[in-house]
Order: sequence, then C-alpha cells, then structure tokens
Amino acid sequence: MAEPFKNLLGEARVREAGEQLQRTWPGFDRARFEQQALQGLHSLELKARARQLAAALQSTLPADFDAACSLLERSLAPPAAPGESTSAAGAGLAGWIVWPMTEWVATAGLAQPERALQALHAMTQRFTAEWAVRPFIVAHPQLTWATLQRWCGDPSAHVRRLVSEGSRPRLPWGLQLKALVADPSPTLPLLERLQDDESDYVRRSVANHLNDIAKDHPALVADWLAAHLPGAPAPRRALLRHASRTLIKRGDARVLSAWGLGQALAGTATLAITPGQARLGEDGVTLEVGLQSTARQPQSLEIDYAVHHVKARGGATAKVFKGWKLVLAAGESRLLRKRHALRPITTRRYHAGWHRVEVLVNGQAVAEAGFELAL
Repeated sequence: MAEPFKNLLGEARVREAGEQLQRTWPGFDRARFEQQALQGLHSLELKARARQLAAALQSTLPADFDAACSLLERSLAPPAAPGESTSAAGAGLAGWIVWPMTEWVATAGLAQPERALQALHAMTQRFTAEWAVRPFIVAHPQLTWATLQRWCGDPSAHVRRLVSEGSRPRLPWGLQLKALVADPSPTLPLLERLQDDESDYVRRSVANHLNDIAKDHPALVADWLAAHLPGAPAPRRALLRHASRTLIKRGDARVLSAWGLGQALAGTATLAITPGQARLGEDGVTLEVGLQSTARQPQSLEIDYAVHHVKARGGATAKVFKGWKLVLAAGESRLLRKRHALRPITTRRYHAGWHRVEVLVNGQAVAEAGFELAL
C-alpha cells in the first residue's frame, strides 16, 4: 500500500526540522518544538499538520520577527533548480517541511510585510510559498503587487513561478482571492511578462492561472488568445492551448475557432458503452466512439465526453473528460475506444442510477448512450 500523503509531514521530518533549527541556533528549544509538533500528529491530515507545525514554530522561535525569519532562512538547504533535490543529510531544510515555515510567516508577518515577503522569497526556492503569499495580496495589495512585479525578473524560476501561482484566483488549497475572481485585471501584466518565460515550470503556472480566469471570465481569455496566439512561438502556443482546456470542454465558440476547431463534425458519430450495468469500484465501462466523415477535406477534431453524474436528490450534473485529439481524413471512418474508471474519489460522490454520456466533438454533442450504475 502506498504511503499516506499526509506523511510527507511525519515524525521523521519534524525531528529533522528540530535538529536543523537547533544546529542553526543552539538556544532553540528543540524538545518543546517536537513535543508540540508531534502531539496527535498521526490523526491529522496534511494541511492540518502544516498548521500544527506552524503553531509549534510560533511557540519556540524568537519573539522578534526579523530574528525569527533570519533563523529560518539560515536553516534552509541551498536553492535547487526545479526537479532537482537538496536532500543531502545536514544540507538544510527543503521540501514539504518548509510549508509550515511559510504558514508561520503568513500569520506572524502580516504586520511586517516587507520582511515577511523577503522570507517567502527565500522559502519558495526550497518548497513553494504560493499559499502563504495570498494573505499579503489581501492585506497589503500595493506593496505585494509591486513586489510580484519585481519578482517577474528574478533569476530564480521558483520565484517567478510564485508570481503566477500565488496570485491565481482559485488556487487549490489556497485562500480564495475573491477580488481577483471578480476582477483578475491586476494579474494580467504579470502573466504577459511571464508567458514567454524560459522555464516550462513557470509557463505551466501561467497556463493554469489563465485557465482559472477562464472559469469566470471566458471572454477575457478569448481576447487573450486573439492578442497572443497569432504568430506565437511553439512554447507559448503550448501554454495557451493548456490555458484553453476548460473553454474547449465548454465548447466556447471563440476559443474553438482560435484553435481551428470551430466547425461542426461533417459526418456521423455513434457511441456504445459496455457493460450496460456497472458497479462502483469494479472495472468501469468501455466507451466506443464511431466516426464517419462525409467531408471532402480533413477535419481537425477535439473529442471529449460528458458523464452526467446522478445527484443525491435526483437530476444530474455533467463532468467533461478529455478524450481524443485527431485529424479525420476525407471520407474516413474510425473507431475510438476508451476505458472510463468508476472508482470512489474524494472529490466526487457517486449515486446509483442511469448515467447519460454524451460525445462532444469540437464542443458540440453528436452522440449519446448511457449505463446503469450500482453501488
């Protein structure tokens, strides 16, 4: 069985942190830190563990915020490039154990934002400060936006990524930035500077940020494509394609047109699903999509499928899944096959009943079938 995700902040990492902090500052009360950090830790999930460790730091770090930040900064491992490890014994702290440090900065440092942002600049090069920077955007917007603008030119890809990732309107696990959900315009100059960043690590974050914006402001992202897609170099095209994924699934006409996917299927489509009766947690179902072109020219097709999941009180809600991307030749017939899993997951609750499935070609429903789900 795989190691539980929450153990990324387990006892071994707590003791490693205590040892490193005491090595950095002999006056650090390691025993008290470890006792508070480990109390009931096994029963907590990952985010709650990060908060408990942050509280233990609050109890044991120097009362002077600047001195405490300096201690934590000295305890860090040397910065590493994205994907590289700094896990050598005694090299310093890096990885998930740095998350509680950033949590501590986000709570203890709101009254001293300049020093706090300086500490997050160091910490994000060893883990990520994407969650911790968000309270500063809310509490100190002028200072934080100016800092993020400056960080767009930072030598570290980790810091440049933080600019985009930390300001995403709907960052998973993070404080939702309601003002940016309503009006994302403050982030747009930052994204424009970063969309051609030399690091794919940074560009992926920009794509996810634009995809966040698309959920609330589809016209803005369609305008972005109109301005930045024509003549774009290959890395930017890949970024913009990833940023378009939600709107392609929704069948947004302007976005489909921007990618040459605006035309309806010229031909016919069929969908068959086996077995017709499925049970949650077993082998799932197999989708077979048949396509027959009646066109005289090749067709670029983006083929997804929507499963209408039964709700607890009746009705259904659709979830779109990625299918295939292909060019269908003139007069060609093709059979596509895909396995759709029906496993319990934390983000979806299944209910028994008839589940309708639609095939979407370039955003338009062209065929449907279904299956009966038993729990």
